[in-house]
Amino acid sequence: MTYVIAQPCIDVVDRACVEECPVDCIYEGTRALYIHPDECVDCGACEPVCPVEAIYYEDDLPTEWMPYLQDNADFFFETLDGRDAPLDSPGGAAKFGAIGVDTPLVAGHPPQA
Repeated sequence: MTYVIAQPCIDVVDRACVEECPVDCIYEGTRALYIHPDECVDCGACEPVCPVEAIYYEDDLPTEWMPYLQDNADFFFETLDGRDAPLDSPGGAAKFGAIGVDTPLVAGHPPQA
């Protein structure tokens, strides 16, 4: 099980969750943040600090945002445009900084104010 970042994060990318995460498992794309499902320890520290309520425990993800569960994993385990290979299990977001790419679901989402 893991936590998932859903649609409300798109174009907000508030890093409060990144700063709160004790295991450095929240990675930054271009328009959204992504939680690595293998690195997340399910502590829940990220959820209450999200200003747009975009972070959900996998079992609590609203039906409308279920596609973000697979999308979140795809960010790490699929080769996306702009990346030569999947991230797989990189072992911490801090050493990467902003990755500079998003999943097709996030990249194709209309801009949010």
